[in-house]
Amino acid sequence: MVNFDLTPTQEAIRAAVRSFAATHLKNARSTYESAGAQPNAQWQDRFRSTKPIYEAALQAGLIKAQIPRPLGGTGDALIDAAIVVEELYAVETSASLTILGTGLGLTPLVMAGTPDLQKKFLERFLDGDGAPLASLVFSEPAGSANYADPGGSGLMTVAIEEGEEYIISGEKIWATNSSGWDDRGADLQCLCCRVKDSGPDMRSQVAIIIVTRSDIASNEPSAFRVLSHPQTVGHTAVNGPHIRYTNLRVPKSNLLAPPGKGADVIDLTFTTSAVLVSAMGIGVMRQVFDHALAWAKVEKRGGNKIMLRKQSVSDLLIKIKTRCEAARALTWKAACAFGKTPGTAAAAELCYEAKILGSESAVECVMDGINLIGISTYSKDHPLGDLLRDAIVLPIFDGGNVGIRRRQVEKIFAMPGYDPWEATFGKALLPGM
Repeated sequence: MVNFDLTPTQEAIRAAVRSFAATHLKNARSTYESAGAQPNAQWQDRFRSTKPIYEAALQAGLIKAQIPRPLGGTGDALIDAAIVVEELYAVETSASLTILGTGLGLTPLVMAGTPDLQKKFLERFLDGDGAPLASLVFSEPAGSANYADPGGSGLMTVAIEEGEEYIISGEKIWATNSSGWDDRGADLQCLCCRVKDSGPDMRSQVAIIIVTRSDIASNEPSAFRVLSHPQTVGHTAVNGPHIRYTNLRVPKSNLLAPPGKGADVIDLTFTTSAVLVSAMGIGVMRQVFDHALAWAKVEKRGGNKIMLRKQSVSDLLIKIKTRCEAARALTWKAACAFGKTPGTAAAAELCYEAKILGSESAVECVMDGINLIGISTYSKDHPLGDLLRDAIVLPIFDGGNVGIRRRQVEKIFAMPGYDPWEATFGKALLPGM
């Protein structure tokens, strides 16, 4: 039987996150925009101004909630994570992404780490103290969409084995949280790189190596440098720097996913994150709908009836609400499918399709909200302008929809024996069809 009811535990999660968001995120934008407007302020000062919010998130258990219970956290299924993401993004985007970026940074360790590695490196994120950041360090300045193509240049960040150490050199960009609060590195980086001469092709050479602040501190200062903090259109309090590793030495015991396994872990990590980006889009759509509906219920714009009674306005509201509901249904379906069969093409297909629908619908909904309300949204102080700038990144980050996500779905469609409705109904209902 199909059931979209949340369990009591999920309702409690939703209520707790809503409470946190109302307390700590409602005025976050004014906090980081004020920091960025100070005399001599640097772009990264916006990010640093959100540290108290991040500390509150840690104390409220929002970092622990992104770590599974068997590893000491309080997290459960992927659908629970989607609920958390939606509730955060339904209030605020930029400060929320820093919190969620740590969850993404921990995902390879959670999925592929040995018990010893998990015990050693997760402890910092479970004790509830300070503001530890984690980062998945994948993208490179020259682009990484085709990193595993045979004959391609692959990842340009390279690790060389020397005795009991790896020596890492290369550049990365857009990795959320990777510089840490002080430009000396996140507490934990899951660094995606290529171990030189470890396999016959690029994919077989890809590995994931853990880099910690302690590792960085034990090297010369020049071994890890933040080259710049790219100024972004939206999510202006998020840290996604351009960084360089120069002969950075880390212990070989920090190897998380060896060559031949690293690419698989990267793929699985970005499959789960596809669902969560869709949930971000749903949160954005909720913000748009709530704002536009409240506006339409009171505004007359010089007429004799409220704007909600204008067909053109109500039609746009209906489109926004319908997209939101449809995206949530697909997101929850994808999360449940991944939870049941995490390594299957059918589950992956739903995850990728959810990311495409949720992210693109978010941009469309913000534009509908802007058209609905009209010229007043052109004011810099209007919230829908900020929301549009934030929403624009959803289709192009975490695997761009054109260059990566649609190509992933295309690849599944082309698989021998592909059944287009296995993702919908499962194999059990398909014999004889």
